[in-house]
Amino acid sequence: MSYGLLKGKRGIISGALDANSIAWKVAQRAKEEGAIITLTNAPLAMRMGEINKLAEECEAKIIPADATSVEDLEKLYEGSMEALGGKIDFVLHSIGMSTNIRKNRPYGDLNYEWFLKSLDVSALSFHKMLQVADKMDAINDNGSVVALSYIAAQRSFPDYTDMAQAKAMLESIARSYGYVYGKKNGTRVNTVSQSPTKTSAGTGISGFNAFYEYAEQMSPLGNASAEECADYVITLFSDLTKKVTMQNLFHDGGFSGVGISEEIVNKMGQ
Repeated sequence: MSYGLLKGKRGIISGALDANSIAWKVAQRAKEEGAIITLTNAPLAMRMGEINKLAEECEAKIIPADATSVEDLEKLYEGSMEALGGKIDFVLHSIGMSTNIRKNRPYGDLNYEWFLKSLDVSALSFHKMLQVADKMDAINDNGSVVALSYIAAQRSFPDYTDMAQAKAMLESIARSYGYVYGKKNGTRVNTVSQSPTKTSAGTGISGFNAFYEYAEQMSPLGNASAEECADYVITLFSDLTKKVTMQNLFHDGGFSGVGISEEIVNKMGQ
C-alpha cells in the first residue's frame, strides 16, 4: 500500500545488488511512495548483481561510484541532481565489505591492510558521502540520510570480526555528522540496526544461519525482513520524522531489548 510519503522527493539509493538486498527493497518502496531516484554501486558489485532490472522497474538512472572515492561521489551527486532536476532529499548508505570475513580470517589473526579496507568501505565511505554532499550543498533543507548497521557494533558476535568495528564507526559518524548537518540545514542522519537478514552479503558470513535462528527465537516479534526494513527506512526519509536524528535505531523485532527468551530457556533446559 502506498501513502505518498515521498511524493515529490529525490533520492539516491546505494548498495542494491539483487532482489534480496535491503537497498533493492528500499528503492522499490521509494518509487511506490512517489519519489524519483538514482541508483549507485561500485562497478565491481554492479557486474556481479542485477541492478539493471531494478533501474528499469524504478525508472532510475544508474550512476556507478566507488564510495571510497571523493571524486566518484562528487560525480554521483552532480549526476543525480542533473538526472532528477534538483537537490537531493534523501540518501541510503547500504555499503559494507570485509575481505577478512570473505577469506575466513579469525579475529585474532586479522590482515590489517584488509581491516583498513573494511573501515574505508563500510564506514569512512559514509563520512565521505556526507562531507561531499555537505560541501556541494547537494542535500535539500530537512533532508534525510540513513545508513544500515547491525547490533555487532554494541555486542560481540563470532565471525563478524572487523565488521563490528566498522559498524561502530558508522554509528559514531552518524552522531557526529548528524549534529553538523542538523545545525546547517536540518538534515537528519541516522543508522538503522537491522535484524540478521537473508541478503547476499549477510548469508556470506560464516555461521549466519545460527545468527538468524538465535535472533528469531530471542525476538518477541521475530526477525524483521528486508521488506519491513525498507518500510522503516521510508518513514525516516519522510517528513514524519523531522526531529529524529543522530540515532541508532534498532529494527530487530525487540532482539536488542531481550536478555533471554522463553524459547532459549526451554532449549537450555532440555
